[in-house]
Amino acid sequence: MPATRPARPASNTIIHTHPTTTEGTRQVLEGLEQMDGMAYPRTRHEGPSGQRLRGTLPAALAGSTTWMRSKLFDGLFALWTGVFGLAVPVLWLCGSPRPAIRSATRLWVRGALFGLRHVVGLRHVERGREHVPDEPCLIVANHQSTWETLASLLLFPDVAIVAKQELLAIPVFSWYLRKSPMIVIDRETGPKALREMIQQSQAALAEGRSVLVFPEGTRRQVSEPVAFKRGSEFLYTKLGVPVLPMALNSGHFWGVGGGSKRAGTITVAYGEPIAPGLSGAEFTRRAEAILESGKNAAR
Repeated sequence: MPATRPARPASNTIIHTHPTTTEGTRQVLEGLEQMDGMAYPRTRHEGPSGQRLRGTLPAALAGSTTWMRSKLFDGLFALWTGVFGLAVPVLWLCGSPRPAIRSATRLWVRGALFGLRHVVGLRHVERGREHVPDEPCLIVANHQSTWETLASLLLFPDVAIVAKQELLAIPVFSWYLRKSPMIVIDRETGPKALREMIQQSQAALAEGRSVLVFPEGTRRQVSEPVAFKRGSEFLYTKLGVPVLPMALNSGHFWGVGGGSKRAGTITVAYGEPIAPGLSGAEFTRRAEAILESGKNAAR
């Protein structure tokens, strides 16, 4: 009697393969990635007439390998994050010095990117780095993945990222978020949130820090066109600094709906800076066009 093949888990089932991971660290992963299910990537392994192509893996095997590498990274990332949780009381006793906190955060991100590179096989390249201004600026980026939130802390070491208040509920991560500090806003407060975002952005620029905002407001599918929320217009007109467009294709490898992180190369493409002084509508039109062109060219 042929052996019964074990059933594949349903696509909306999350498998916890690390029972020793602490609850707080698990929340860090869930908060960053907002995972809602597992996906099994497709692998082309048949030719036009249905024959198996040489040198390729069956779809089920290739998919399970990708899934296992992704889950292994999740476990290692959880442990790595736990280590930085232990550093919190030490930094607190030292007076929570901002330079040390930012250095620790960058080390945490380096470890995460190291794991992605060597466990998952996910790398990144930068194009157009010569466009990055020497002075502090406003950075606008399309948002497809958790990856750019992490990597931006290395791409721009002292950057102030505009983040939503909900992230303050994540253990460990929230402490570093507050103490760096990042620009945390409560989107439910409407005009008040906009005023606070502008004030905190002005303060960050005065300290010599660039400000990073994801004008789409949330992560979007790779197939969706870039569309800004109105807050970025107000930032542009009020801050009066050059704007650096940063286009990414990260969603092809670490997407919105969770799923397995996949091997490949994420491209970070910087466009020519947009000078201050345009109308808000014209700025939005130009920036959206640059990011849309950049993310599509990076495929």
